[in-house]
Amino acid sequence: MKLISGQLPWANTLPHPPVYPVLEGDTACDCLIVGGGMGGAMMSYRMSLTGADTVIIDKRSVAGGSSHANTGLLQIANDKSLTSCMNTFGEENGVLFYKLCQRGLQAILDLPEKLEIDPQIIPRSSLLYASSLEDVPALKLEQENLASHGFDSELWNEEKIRSHYSFSRPAALYSRGDAETNPFRTVHSLIHKAHSGGVRVYAHTEALSYEYRTDGVICHTRHGRIFAKNVVFAMGYETQEMKKDRGAELINTYAVMTKPLRSMPKWHEQSLIWETARPYLYFRTTPDGRIIAGGKDEQLTDPDRREVRVLSQSQRLLEELVALFPELQGIEAEYSWGAVFGSTRDGLPYMGPHPEYPHCYFIEGYGGNGTVYSMIAAELLSDTLAGRHRPELELFSLTRTAKPSPSPAIQG
Repeated sequence: MKLISGQLPWANTLPHPPVYPVLEGDTACDCLIVGGGMGGAMMSYRMSLTGADTVIIDKRSVAGGSSHANTGLLQIANDKSLTSCMNTFGEENGVLFYKLCQRGLQAILDLPEKLEIDPQIIPRSSLLYASSLEDVPALKLEQENLASHGFDSELWNEEKIRSHYSFSRPAALYSRGDAETNPFRTVHSLIHKAHSGGVRVYAHTEALSYEYRTDGVICHTRHGRIFAKNVVFAMGYETQEMKKDRGAELINTYAVMTKPLRSMPKWHEQSLIWETARPYLYFRTTPDGRIIAGGKDEQLTDPDRREVRVLSQSQRLLEELVALFPELQGIEAEYSWGAVFGSTRDGLPYMGPHPEYPHCYFIEGYGGNGTVYSMIAAELLSDTLAGRHRPELELFSLTRTAKPSPSPAIQG
């Protein structure tokens, strides 16, 4: 699957990333992780902390797939609001989901001091604005539900928005506790740390086939075999080529990164910005004075068509940016790209085991909060492999067909 089209910005921010060898010959391990993107990076880091004998492979270079197209917004809030989650899954499970996201995001914020390569994880607040007057009642209800369950969020009126930004909208939620990151550096920093902690890393090593046995899994590569007691598949959207999830949907999404600005527009605390409309637009800044704009999602098309669409969709994103910040008139993009993006029909990611794949677990962080989902999955699955029961996984079951049953409170 061709995941990305256009020009990507992140590799220039780490010009000499760590390089890993191709697997040559046979090897064995307690845990094999397939995929060197964000999910695999989070998982390998967590496994290195447990001391388990772990191998991670990727058919590309590390961070060479969808993680390279990631725009690096990290939020507690999700594409599906807390209110909607409570309505769909019940109050207990809806709040559990948001609490897991809050905990996962805090774990990400704690990473920089533990890593040797700076992942450029920066705390940020978020502004979620009402795209229309009709969205204001739902936004008010969302703020009430967030506040009643301990999430730090305020409802701003039109006047307050205007006093803090170059634009105004009928209402907005201003929430704290979020972050931004450089996804390319984050993946490399996590895998580099895992490698230094004993995880064996092999790049350009494609898994060609698997043998599922009673005592584990044999992974066949072009130049050898890996005998693993357990396998964690962290292949992102390409998982759908291996096993089709009926509740998953793949689309195209687009993003731009501008040239560096001489000065930032009126933009309170350089917060993350997004909207209530679906599909939504979103905006963030970068440490070197640029702006990232993303959205304009559309149905999945063949890669050649996406290549053509990058130019027109990127121009539309710049127009949306200028509509919010008129002082940016004439702004230009230095990087423009399109990528495959996945979501689920019920708004929850997939993570955990699957009955048709013995000794295997999956990380499918589908949705706009994929990096946070990856951290949640890494915690739950590393604990599971260490023999600790994590009932929270029931919420994200790969075989779910109805509302999940109530799960216990988050474990410490």
